[in-house]
Amino acid sequence: MQQLTIAIDAMGGDFGPQVTVPAAVQALSQFPELKITIVGDRHAISTQLAHLNYTPSSRFLIVHSDSVIGNNTPPSKALRHSRGSSMRVALDLVSSKDAQACISAGNTGALMGLSRFTLKLLPGVERPALISPLPTKNNQRTWMLDLGANVSCDAETLFQFAVMGSELAEQSLGRKAKVALLNIGEEEIKGNDQIKRCAEMLHQCQDIQFIGYIEGDKLYKGIADVVVCDGFVGNVCLKTSEGVAHLFLDQLKSHLVASKFKQILAKWLFGDVISSLKELNPDQYNGASLIGLRGIVVKSHGSADISAFNNAIKEAVHEVKRQIPNRISDRLEAVLLERHY
Repeated sequence: MQQLTIAIDAMGGDFGPQVTVPAAVQALSQFPELKITIVGDRHAISTQLAHLNYTPSSRFLIVHSDSVIGNNTPPSKALRHSRGSSMRVALDLVSSKDAQACISAGNTGALMGLSRFTLKLLPGVERPALISPLPTKNNQRTWMLDLGANVSCDAETLFQFAVMGSELAEQSLGRKAKVALLNIGEEEIKGNDQIKRCAEMLHQCQDIQFIGYIEGDKLYKGIADVVVCDGFVGNVCLKTSEGVAHLFLDQLKSHLVASKFKQILAKWLFGDVISSLKELNPDQYNGASLIGLRGIVVKSHGSADISAFNNAIKEAVHEVKRQIPNRISDRLEAVLLERHY
């Protein structure tokens, strides 16, 4: 069994070690081949381990760090003053090959900036992108990018996102991914110049199965496997979707909690439906990958609970096993050769 090591920023996010430490311990029981190096305040981490009655072993290493990058710290300031922070130390472990992936629930802008600085971009990549799966009909998934790493993008950047997203999705699907551009209409005349130019580039690329434009109301119908947009649109779309999902689930829960009889009746009549509705919980899809780098970085929601952060760890393990950066690099090189000939 091939061992793999993941570095975790224990201090990032809204809850820090209260979430990251239990999730890490849980992951060790799920993946016998996994080793975790957790970075942060040693006392805070040890306190959580004591609550769990867990004694660190050779598979669980604590690396102390003195500082934390705040959620409101501008990326430029974070880059200048990052040395010794839990996020920077975790990324440095990937850069030095002492870990194969990094997970953080901290400041997104800082994580992207530090990741670019420490790990560098893959050849041919102009910008990294955040990508995450969304639930769709028939228990399928659609991968969407960019989810907030790049507020605005030109056509070339969007094209690179399509190539990188295709490769990541295909490693899970086991088949060619259907790629679409998120737009304000499905007609060819719709959209801004960047979208139209990217569509032309994708139509000309034989390596990508481009199916055209897709509107926001079609995101969850499973029409496309990969949906591409800039980070401003993607982040607003994602947060709106998560808000609607939580509203729906909270409304359902409030109605059922009101009466024990309703709970029993609902479970008897609509058990399968209620079970399916749990798939809408955004926590199940926690763990957006920052792709386009020479290493694996997974961004967890800042508000993630233990289960959600554990899902981010699972995503990192998945990407390490499939050597995602190498596969993306090879795919980009192949597409570049095709475009030149």
